[in-house]
Amino acid sequence: MVTSSIGSTGNSSTSSQVSTDVYNRVQQTMASQTSAAAKLNASITKDQTKLSALGQLQSALANFQQIAAGLTGSGLSTSAASSVKTVLTATSTGAAKAGTYAIDVKQLAKGQFLTSEEFTTGADGKVGAGAATTIKIDFGATGGDKGFISNGTAGSKSVTIDGSNNTPAGIAAAFKAAGVDVTFVKGDDGQYSLSIAGQPGAANSMRISVSGDATLKNLLAFDPNGTQKLKQTSAAMDAILTVDGKEIKSTGNVIKDSAIGGATLNLVAAGKSEVTVAAGSSQIGDNLKAFAAAYNDLNAKLQKLQKGELKSDTALNQAISQMSMLLKTGGGTVSVTKLAEAGLSMDKDGNVVLDDKKLQAALSADSSAIAKLFTTDDKRGIADLLSSKASSLTSSNSLLTREAALTNNEITSLNTKKASMTKALTAQANALAALYSAQAQTGAGSALNGLGGKGTGTLFDMLG
Repeated sequence: MVTSSIGSTGNSSTSSQVSTDVYNRVQQTMASQTSAAAKLNASITKDQTKLSALGQLQSALANFQQIAAGLTGSGLSTSAASSVKTVLTATSTGAAKAGTYAIDVKQLAKGQFLTSEEFTTGADGKVGAGAATTIKIDFGATGGDKGFISNGTAGSKSVTIDGSNNTPAGIAAAFKAAGVDVTFVKGDDGQYSLSIAGQPGAANSMRISVSGDATLKNLLAFDPNGTQKLKQTSAAMDAILTVDGKEIKSTGNVIKDSAIGGATLNLVAAGKSEVTVAAGSSQIGDNLKAFAAAYNDLNAKLQKLQKGELKSDTALNQAISQMSMLLKTGGGTVSVTKLAEAGLSMDKDGNVVLDDKKLQAALSADSSAIAKLFTTDDKRGIADLLSSKASSLTSSNSLLTREAALTNNEITSLNTKKASMTKALTAQANALAALYSAQAQTGAGSALNGLGGKGTGTLFDMLG
C-alpha cells in the first residue's frame, strides 16, 4: 500500500501519482530478488504441511495402538456388567478375570468451583483502571500441615487483563482462552458474576494470585491458606470406592484397570453395585469386530495421507508396509490359514474383512482357540503383534519421530533465514524509496507504507 506523505507540496492527486511511481520503481528494481523470497515462503509452507501430516500419521497409529492394546492379554474372552447401572456401568476389554466384584461408591470425583462477587458494571462495563494485570492459576492439593502442594502434572495457567478486556465478559473470555473453564452468570437481580470450575480430583484445587490492578485483585484472588476474595462453592474431591472391601481413590469418575484389572468402571452416583465379569464367545466376537474396524480406520487414514500430503514419504510407506505384512504373514507366530478359517482376511485395498458367518462358526467350535489367534499371555497373537508394531512406529527413536524432528528443525532454520532476508530487503527497499523520492523532488522518506521510519512492514508484505 502506498502512502501520500511523499510530495507534501502540491495537490493530492500529484502526491499520489508520485508515491505510486516511486513504489513501482522500487518494485521493478528489486524484481530479481522476489523469486528468492517467494521460494523461501513456499519451502516454509511445504514443510509446515508435511509436519502437520506427520502429526496426523503419528496420531492415527497411536489411536489404533490404544485400541489394539486394550484387546490383548488374557484372550478377549470376558464381558462386564453392573447390577445397578444408576451407580456405575462397567465394560471389559476381554482381559478381566471372571468373577463377581462387590463395589461400594463412597463419593464421586468433583472439581472445585469458585464464584466471584457480583460485578456492578454490567456485562460490558469496565472493571478497574485497565492497568496491565497478570492472573496466575496454580493447581494442587490443599489442607494438611504442608498447606498448598502443587500438582506436578498440571502446569500453571496465566491470564492477562488490561484495558482491552477488563470487562466481566472479557475476563471470562481470557480465562477460557487460557484453558480454564469459566461460566459468566447473570443473577436474579440482573448482576453478573464469574463461576470458575476446576478439573475433578483433590490434587486439582486452584490457587489464584493477581498482580496489577487493585480492583481485579480484590475480586479474583484466592489462596486456600490465605486471602480469599472468591467464594468456594464446591471443593475438589477424588472419587472414593471399595472393591471387595479394598479402598481405591481416583481423580476421575472413569476408572480403568485400577479397580478391576482389564475392566473400566464409569461411576454415576454414590451407592452399591455388583460387577459380574463373565466369559463368553459373544464377547470375543464383538471385540474382534472392534479390532477390525479400528484397523480399517487406520488403513483409511494411511491411504489418504499416501495420496495427499505424504505421497512417497518414507515413514508412511514403512508404516503401511510393516502393518499390512503382519496381517499377510501372521508375523511368523500366527497361522494365516487359521485366521482365514476364523473369517479374517484382507481385501485389495488393505482393509480387514471379517466374515461373520465363518467367525460365529469358529467361535461355536472352539472360542478359546480363536481368541488365542489374536492375543496370548506371551503377546504373540496378531492383535499383540500389531499393537507392538504401532507402538514401535511411534516411539522416540522411530523413523517417524526422527523425520518430524528434522522437518521441525528445517522450519526453524527457514524462518531464521526469512527474518534475515526480510531485514536486508526492507533496508534496501527503504534506501531505494528515499533515493527515488529525492530524485522526484517530493521530499525525503519512504514511499512504502510501513517500510520507512518506524514502520513495521516488510518486503514480504509488499510482495504479497
